[in-house]
Amino acid sequence: MIFKVFYQESKAEVPVRECTQSLYMKADSEREVRLKLKDKPYNIEFVQKLEGAFLEYEENHHSFELEQ
Repeated sequence: MIFKVFYQESKAEVPVRECTQSLYMKADSEREVRLKLKDKPYNIEFVQKLEGAFLEYEENHHSFELEQ
């Protein structure tokens, strides 16, 4: 499954919507995504599972690159 992660780059700062970034990750569950990112200094706002038309849109219309 492919997940889109919305995050802020620092846990120390107050989240600001305009500074939200995103990345794409392949994993079996949301929990696995969060475990893979736990050592990063990210403040994770939301993890969204992408499938069907949503996944197709992201692959075709954004800088779609899977994180390892």
